[in-house]
Amino acid sequence: MRLYHGSNTDIDTIDLDQGSQYKDFGKGFYLTPDKETAIRMAKKRSRLFGGVATLIAYEFDESAMSSGLNIKQFPEKASVEWLLFIDANRDRNHPHPAHVYDIVIGPIADDGVVLQLTNYREGIYPPEQAASLLQDRFLDQQYYFGSDKALAFLHKTNVETV
Repeated sequence: MRLYHGSNTDIDTIDLDQGSQYKDFGKGFYLTPDKETAIRMAKKRSRLFGGVATLIAYEFDESAMSSGLNIKQFPEKASVEWLLFIDANRDRNHPHPAHVYDIVIGPIADDGVVLQLTNYREGIYPPEQAASLLQDRFLDQQYYFGSDKALAFLHKTNVETV
């Protein structure tokens, strides 16, 4: 399966310690199967941090799914479990890492999701209602790689500026 990473530079070696700890699925390496989503991310990163918008393609060896790695796959639509998982990973007061998965697959929390997370955290909505309000939204998918064992199933195939 082809996955993409949008960056502001080429990445020779993936360093799991580089990323932010408070991302959707925690500190790790993120990719998406959607090329346009990765291009948007590359352009955003280069605009915010300098560098050149760079699209890196990887081939994901799907035998990882049955390899004994600890994998969590969420449905493609928002769910209460997914919302609470993202909340725990983004919460600076929650112990980190917030999970023990090598790979996590699920929707990307966009600005609309962040709004509902805020409504949940502030007690405006219970998690069920916050997730329900997101059900009709299309959310791009992301793949999180959080261990060197998981990264062994990724093989870089192409790099291009966008």
